[in-house]
Amino acid sequence: MQLPPKVTDRAFARLSEIGAGAEGKALRVAVEGGGCSGFQYEIKLDAPAEDDLVLEDAGERVIVDPVSLPFLSGAVIDFSDELIGARFVIENPNATSSCGCGTSFSM
Repeated sequence: MQLPPKVTDRAFARLSEIGAGAEGKALRVAVEGGGCSGFQYEIKLDAPAEDDLVLEDAGERVIVDPVSLPFLSGAVIDFSDELIGARFVIENPNATSSCGCGTSFSM
């Protein structure tokens, strides 16, 4: 059974801080082949497409395309702001391993 990804309040708050929704943009989270572990995440601000899954809160949106959705089933999309840097992070229960950078994984 495929579960939709979950977006944390912290991730939506960061989107609000950068004004993504005000510009008509959303945070696109996609999975593509490549990276050091076989798959990699692509995270960028983008306009939603007609067939995207849209996760929305307080005027901010996170979008996932239908091809990436099975790879992100049950994942948690969060925002991390640490001394070493700030970034959107994905906790993916489908990943069997990942690389140190956190953007590449295998299933």
